[in-house]
Amino acid sequence: MTWVIEQMSVGGSGRAVMVKDTIDIAGYPTRASSRALEQAEPAVQHAAVVEALLASGCAITGKTVLHELAYGTTGINHYAGTAENPRYPGRIPGGSSSGSAAVVAAGECDFSLGTDTGGSVRIPACCCGVFGFKPTFGRVDRRGVMPAQTSLDCVGPFAASLSMLIEAMQAIDPTLQPLPEVGEIRLGVVKVQASAGVQRALDAVLDASGLALGEVTLASMAAAYDAGMVMINRETWNACGHLLASGLVAPDVAGRLQAAGQTTDAALAAAEQVRESFTAEVDAALERFPVLALPTMPDYPLRLEEAADTRAVLGMTAFVRPFNLSGHPALTIPFEGEDGLPVGLQLIAAKGADELLLAVAGEFLRRLDSNLI
Repeated sequence: MTWVIEQMSVGGSGRAVMVKDTIDIAGYPTRASSRALEQAEPAVQHAAVVEALLASGCAITGKTVLHELAYGTTGINHYAGTAENPRYPGRIPGGSSSGSAAVVAAGECDFSLGTDTGGSVRIPACCCGVFGFKPTFGRVDRRGVMPAQTSLDCVGPFAASLSMLIEAMQAIDPTLQPLPEVGEIRLGVVKVQASAGVQRALDAVLDASGLALGEVTLASMAAAYDAGMVMINRETWNACGHLLASGLVAPDVAGRLQAAGQTTDAALAAAEQVRESFTAEVDAALERFPVLALPTMPDYPLRLEEAADTRAVLGMTAFVRPFNLSGHPALTIPFEGEDGLPVGLQLIAAKGADELLLAVAGEFLRRLDSNLI
C-alpha cells in the first residue's frame, strides 16, 4: 500500500503504531522517502520516541511515506509513492507527514507519529480528516529524529479520536500530567482570511459549542509565516543540502533545496527578530484567552492534479507555520464543510500548557455531543 514504506513488527502486543520515516527504528534504514537516501545504513538504535512507545507496550507495525525529505506540504512523492487520501479520494493527503495521517484515516493502526516543522502534522491531519497534535517545542524528545538540529520541528501524533490522541501523547511524553478540569472557557478567535466554506463550517461549530468567544488580531502573523520559511530553508539546507550532489533528489524538492542554500545570515537574523515579536504577541493574546482558535487551513485540500502546480499550494500553511516559529502547542480537530470536504479547527495554548489544550478540546467536543471524543 502507498501509505507504508515498510511493514514490520517491533515491540509488544499493545496499540498498533506506525511512524514517519524520519524517525529511527534500530535495524531499519531511515530514508525520508528519498532516492538520495536509498542506500542508507540501518539505524543502530531507536529514536527516543520509539523507545517510549516500546516501553508503553506499543507494537510498531510500519514506517510511513512522506513528502521527500519532509520538505513539502502536498505529500506528493513520485519516488516512494504518494499516499492516497482514504477519506477524501482524489485530494492531496497533505505533507509532509502524509502517510502517517493516511494510515490513521484508513484504520491501519491505532495511532501514528509524524513530525511538524511548518505544519507537517496539522496539514495532513486536516486533509485526511483526523486529529493531529504539535506539542510545545522541545517537550517531546527528538533524539533519533531527522533533522538532528532544528529550532522548529516537533514529533507529534495522529489519531481518529481525541481520547486516542491523548493516549498517544501519554506514550511519547512521560511528563504529561492528568488533564485539568475545565469549566467556562473563553476562546480567542483569531481573525484570518479563509475561504467562505471553511469559515462557515468553523463559525457553525464555534457557535454550537456555546463557549464564550472573543476576537484576536495577530498583526505579525504574515511576517511570522515568512520568517518561518526562512528558518525552514536554512535548517533544511544544513541537514540535507549535501544530498544534492547525488543527483537523486527529485526535481521539485531539489529546486527548493538549491534555493534554500541561498538563505543569508541577515535574513536569518531578521527572522529571529520576528520570532521574538510574534511569540510575544501570541503570549499576550493567551493572557486574555486561555486558548486561541482559527482554521487549520485557509481552504479545502487541493485535488492532486491541482497541486502539481507548486504555485497553487502557496499559502496552505499560512495558519500553521507561525506557531512553529513561536513554539506554542497546536491541535487540529477534524470537521467537514457544507461541501463534504475536510475542515480543521486549530486550537493554540500557552507554551507548556499542552494538557490544558487537550482538555479544552475535550470540553469543546463534549459540548458538540461529538463522537470524536
